[in-house]
Amino acid sequence: MAVNQPKDKQPATGQIAIKTPPIVSSQQWQSAWQELLVKEKAFTRSRDALAAERRRMPWMAVEKNYEFEGPNGKVSLLDLFEGRPQLIVYRAFYEPGVFGWPDHACRGCSLGADQVSHLAHLNARDTTLVYASRAPQADITRLKTRMGWEHIPWYTMVDDFDVEFGVHEWHGHNVFFRKGDKIFRTYFVNNRGDEAMGTVWSYLDITPLGRQEVWEDSPEGYPQSAPYKWWNWHDNYDAEAAPNQKWVEVSDAGVEAFRSREDKAS
Repeated sequence: MAVNQPKDKQPATGQIAIKTPPIVSSQQWQSAWQELLVKEKAFTRSRDALAAERRRMPWMAVEKNYEFEGPNGKVSLLDLFEGRPQLIVYRAFYEPGVFGWPDHACRGCSLGADQVSHLAHLNARDTTLVYASRAPQADITRLKTRMGWEHIPWYTMVDDFDVEFGVHEWHGHNVFFRKGDKIFRTYFVNNRGDEAMGTVWSYLDITPLGRQEVWEDSPEGYPQSAPYKWWNWHDNYDAEAAPNQKWVEVSDAGVEAFRSREDKAS
């Protein structure tokens, strides 16, 4: 007797059984792309406007002294900033009771960790990213080595930080800013908002200072510099504090060429 198989169990045929969009000429494809590009640019501008609103959100003072365990012992929430003014703390689920323990962290949190870009670029914008879990440091160290996550600072929560910042039952990014020894919570994102995290830009866009570039709509007095000019090789920020003049010339030429093509197309 034949039994219908679920769609994900159907035998492979070498041909994807989907209804494809129309097949068109190069000119028609270019026209369709240009039409969609108008919407893409509107979406980008709306995303920039939303980030500008984040930079104007009220702050919440953090009054409690939270503690964590790090590779070298106990540290405070203030220590997690590593001397920088901005801090992003991602609550990753790696602890007894989580699927995958002790060999793996949560599959979703692990996928997120795989997405984390080189942190030198975030650090160059005065921003620190850390992960925090309930697992002991010995297990975290072993996991980081196994999965190639040595670049991510990863701490053990030892108090109610996760409960009091909304990440005891579900993952999420909490954003903090410090003025001297005073700490403020400035933003929070979880659920599907976490899916997009991992790039330099996705992290900076949820911070109170943003990307810190002159085109951004930021409150008066916020630090800003020209786009592209601060970019560097991830192993060269410490060696070269000021923008390299050759890179300034190269990036200026690239911007000019791009604008020229856009002007001709419009």
